[in-house]
Amino acid sequence: MCTYNGEQFLRQQLDSFYNQTHKNWVLIVSDDGSTDSTIEILDEFSKRLNPGQLRVIYGPKKGYVKNFLDITRRVESTADFYAWADQDDIWIENKVEAALGMLKCYESKVPALYCGRTQLINESGTSIGHSIKFSREPQFLNALVQSIGGGNTMVFNRSSLELLNRASNGLDVVSHDWWAYQLISGAGGKVLYDNIARVLYRQHSKNIIGDKRNWLNKARHITKVFEGLHLEWNDKNIHALELTRDCLSNENKTILDIFKTARKDKFMKRISRLFRLGIHRQTFTGNIALYLAILFGKI
Repeated sequence: MCTYNGEQFLRQQLDSFYNQTHKNWVLIVSDDGSTDSTIEILDEFSKRLNPGQLRVIYGPKKGYVKNFLDITRRVESTADFYAWADQDDIWIENKVEAALGMLKCYESKVPALYCGRTQLINESGTSIGHSIKFSREPQFLNALVQSIGGGNTMVFNRSSLELLNRASNGLDVVSHDWWAYQLISGAGGKVLYDNIARVLYRQHSKNIIGDKRNWLNKARHITKVFEGLHLEWNDKNIHALELTRDCLSNENKTILDIFKTARKDKFMKRISRLFRLGIHRQTFTGNIALYLAILFGKI
């Protein structure tokens, strides 16, 4: 878990860890320079745990993405499974148990990543709905243009941890969770999406990425296409994938090469190549934004 001035909601998140039906866990926290009572709250929580069950380290102070990648690199690869957590959410009691049940269906040598839907709550903890339900199979053709699972839902096996650490050191990526989806699917690993919400995702003024369901936010998403934000994101992600292309399967290396070059093609050739490639987002409005980006050269 990564923390930064998280005193307002941190105790509720820690309580939800303590109440998990799966009891065999260790919590490693990377604090990015909190000036509130975050460290004191963690120390207080540690007294409820076994010796060594909670460890606090200090982050690079370069933002939440760098903090998550840094803690992933620094954790010992001795456990079978790992999870990312935010400081202000609440985990449903069976979250870890359900994730491990899905991940254990695959051989340990295969990189496997669990992610899922969330139940949205407001600052007081009242439910305000659910995140968008995705139904299409997670795959690299989707990962190139969309992140489908928040890092606060993600659980992954040791093979995924080793892959992330081998590929992510020093990279500049848009977000740690999108990067995990791209890298693990690109390497031919398994990405599992749970349609049952097992995280209460808190929406408040300070969280980094919020609710994307309503039409106003969907319209803002399309606006970002014309502002060139998606173009910038894709440039950054493609650069990272190119630096780690040895980790990709041969099939996905080819997909990446076509995607990279087709983005720069002239109008008709760009449309033809990208449509034939089969890149896609998970929802109708998401695909409208994607098609507009392709048409106007903002992909």
